[in-house]
Amino acid sequence: MAEQATISPLKNFFAGGFGGVCLVLAGHPLDTIKVRLQTQPLALPGQVPEYAGTFDCLKKTVTHEGVKGLYKGMAAPVLGVTPMFAVCFFGYGLGKKLQQRHPNDSLTYGQIFKAGMLSGIFTSAIMAPGERVKCLLQIQAGGNKKRFAGPLDCIRQLYKEGGLRSIYKGTALTLMRDVPASGMYFMSYEGLKNLLTPEGSSASDLSVLRVLFAGGMAGIFNWAVAIPPDVLKSRFQTAPEGKYPGGFRDVLREVLREDGLFSLYKGFNAVMLRAFPANAQEEE
Repeated sequence: MAEQATISPLKNFFAGGFGGVCLVLAGHPLDTIKVRLQTQPLALPGQVPEYAGTFDCLKKTVTHEGVKGLYKGMAAPVLGVTPMFAVCFFGYGLGKKLQQRHPNDSLTYGQIFKAGMLSGIFTSAIMAPGERVKCLLQIQAGGNKKRFAGPLDCIRQLYKEGGLRSIYKGTALTLMRDVPASGMYFMSYEGLKNLLTPEGSSASDLSVLRVLFAGGMAGIFNWAVAIPPDVLKSRFQTAPEGKYPGGFRDVLREVLREDGLFSLYKGFNAVMLRAFPANAQEEE
């Protein structure tokens, strides 16, 4: 059984907002590399891929676009991830309350997982359009021929092309990624805190370093679950309109045809390098 602390939803809301800002600042450069690796086209016979891997992508991005190239599209998650994380913690708190008969009841890890899944449902309405804009901006190479001048211009053009449906393209895949991954995150976070708590002590008394370690490792477990649907989501959200008429099933068939199951883990190194520092933050 996991020990639970009674925390107000309002406190969860503001704590989540601050955590969202920290995550963006810590992880966006590697997120840009991840998205570029996930969306690069399959090399033609006799040719080499545009990026050979994580460090090759990093080198080429900095060489051709400068360090600022790693921060393309960051305005979208700064504006979107902050309320997204706030709503995430609010949804998690609500998910716990819905399963408790009394405020101080402990929850099993399975119940924590379900509360985390609810938080993933809550965040998708904010996360999906923010991810769509972010990914489209991240894959823009340097030079003068840019399709989008920035996040607002991207939203304007997407709305002009297909209305809100275009802006929310990829919502189903965002749900497929975030619902189980959020459940895994919160379950592993609480489990690791309990594992690190000495016998007779409370998890609320853990040192900052131990809480940071639990958060960082929970981020790794989160992305171990999230990366296959994330690959499909990135590919789908950055594709030209009409490329995948059958939705995510068409994307899945294309990705598996390219390099089998391995294709579902494109950007794995960048994701894992990003996961620990981006999630190693003290949470409530």
